[in-house]
Amino acid sequence: MQRRSFFKILGAGSVATMTPGISHGKNPASQLNEKLTDKKALMKVGTQQGGTGIKNLEFLARHGVFNMDGNAPKFIEGVGWDLEDSLAKKESCEKYGIRLDAYHLPLTSAGIDNVSTPHIMLGKSPERDREIEMIQQMIEVAGKSDVRLLLYNTIILPILRTGRTSDPTRGNAAYSTWNYEEAKSAGMDKIKTIAGDVTIEEIYERITYFLDRVLPVAEEFNVKLGNHIADPPAPPAYGGITRWNSPNIFEGIKRFAQLYDSPSHGFNLCLGSTAEGLEDPKTQILPIIKWVGERNQIFNIHLRNIKGGWNNFQEVYPDNGDMDFLQVMRALRTVGYDGMVMPDHIPHHDDPESRLQGYAFAFGYIKALIHAIDSET
Repeated sequence: MQRRSFFKILGAGSVATMTPGISHGKNPASQLNEKLTDKKALMKVGTQQGGTGIKNLEFLARHGVFNMDGNAPKFIEGVGWDLEDSLAKKESCEKYGIRLDAYHLPLTSAGIDNVSTPHIMLGKSPERDREIEMIQQMIEVAGKSDVRLLLYNTIILPILRTGRTSDPTRGNAAYSTWNYEEAKSAGMDKIKTIAGDVTIEEIYERITYFLDRVLPVAEEFNVKLGNHIADPPAPPAYGGITRWNSPNIFEGIKRFAQLYDSPSHGFNLCLGSTAEGLEDPKTQILPIIKWVGERNQIFNIHLRNIKGGWNNFQEVYPDNGDMDFLQVMRALRTVGYDGMVMPDHIPHHDDPESRLQGYAFAFGYIKALIHAIDSET
């Protein structure tokens, strides 16, 4: 494994950087879909919701979802994950024909004040070294359980939102909303975490310190590590932090992608979080999929749609956002993506079964999209 320079010049095969006029003479959708019929769809609907209990596994099987992220095995204090529990989870899934494809590492989106392994992104030794040793053990447990993907976050700020927006045209569903100007007016941009002020270079130093030590273990046990896009991309120094993918989301993705030449280094590519950093998500998401996909660094997809974009958006249903998910799925097929496509951040409503209803709808929608693009081959 060899870490590349942060500022390595992109090769001749790279696409243009993120600008509203990214197509340079051709519509991005047409560029990505000129050869619609030469590849079969390899992706499958997946989920990270509900865990590996019988009730959820039966729910997934009823809705034709046979690939999942099982969250995490039991945690052994000071050690890491329980291998026997991991193997038991895998066995439980297999009884329903479900493949346990992934787990989540304890580097979550909850923010530095709330995660169980804060010192990795605080950059504080020797505490971060002990946390990294536990994550190395977790990678080993995943590999021995034939779980080939671990998802994680390299963030300090939590997910940023300013409220919910009700949509009477969709049964008063409530859309999680972010408006930077509202946040700034309320002084939210001045609230800092225990990390204080952290520059972008310090963020990358902490990321590479972590990955320098865990990627060799991931390669040894044939496990991929997929980093989630920081949600949302935010203006520099918001809350004292410049996120690793801000303010230019595409350039941030390129910088992170090119840190290492390793089959274990890539992305949990949340399309919603990525779109949150774009001015025109419908067109600008497609070249990002192409660039990352052609490098074989898309390890998982969160299929989350939004209305809006940079600094002002709402998280909506997959069928009523600004991104055209039929074009997105075609783009994923074109780059040969063969992993899971997961619903994510489904809108809430007042019915007690809101969550299950939302996921059932999203599962069916994704399965229909896969069927639609597969019928084109």
